Amino acid sequence: MKTRSDHLSVRLAETDRDLLAAQRLRYKVFVEELGGQGTGVDHQDRLERDAFDQYCEHLLLVDERRNTDTLEDVVGVYRLLDEEGAKRAGRYYTDAEYDLAPLKNSGRKLLELGRSCLHADHRGGTGMLQLWQGLGQFVEAQGIEVLFGVASFHGTNAAALAEPLSLLHHRYLAPDEMRVRSRNYQQMNLMPEDQIDRVSALRATPALIKAYLRLGGYVGDGAYVDHDFNTTDVCLVMDTVRMSASHRAIYTKAVG
Repeated sequence: MKTRSDHLSVRLAETDRDLLAAQRLRYKVFVEELGGQGTGVDHQDRLERDAFDQYCEHLLLVDERRNTDTLEDVVGVYRLLDEEGAKRAGRYYTDAEYDLAPLKNSGRKLLELGRSCLHADHRGGTGMLQLWQGLGQFVEAQGIEVLFGVASFHGTNAAALAEPLSLLHHRYLAPDEMRVRSRNYQQMNLMPEDQIDRVSALRATPALIKAYLRLGGYVGDGAYVDHDFNTTDVCLVMDTVRMSASHRAIYTKAVG
């Protein structure tokens, strides 16, 4: 699948060089900007990678104005792990943080989303929307029914995130049949709903999480504090079958 708008295009990685460009962007965002570490971080070559990459599809947002020789032309990434890839890898990436039994036992076709990031020059524009539209094409072509994956708040101090975490718990908790639970349980219900400043809470919520919520997404039970990546993670789950027509149009319409 490929989409195009002006100088930006969305496509799946096809070569080793494409994957390196994705890993370079991930290093720029997750390591240089957010202070993440981990066993897969290659500081010498400025790559962020792990053992799951070989089992995944990598959805790329490409800025065709940038020099391909420098690995700097990839300005957005989504890592996609389907059920067959997870079997070959031995598990989903999210398995390390959340008990996915409700999803695995559902009998529905799953797709894990991960390592999503945008270059700073493309935040606040159409980049994320174009990635979502490319993702929508992939989901439709593969017959995916449930999307899931972790998304992150910067920092590991849950108390400092009390308002946004509590808002997610009170307003967006997944129904029982889709409610995955954090393995290293960090409570999200940190304050009563009537004490939350909703405007402030939403302002403190990363754009990616808000995008999932606007598409009808839910959060799992409990957060997970990831000290390697300097983040507090929540698991987002989205039932593509239950999405309204207006939600579906956001990510399935053709670019342009």
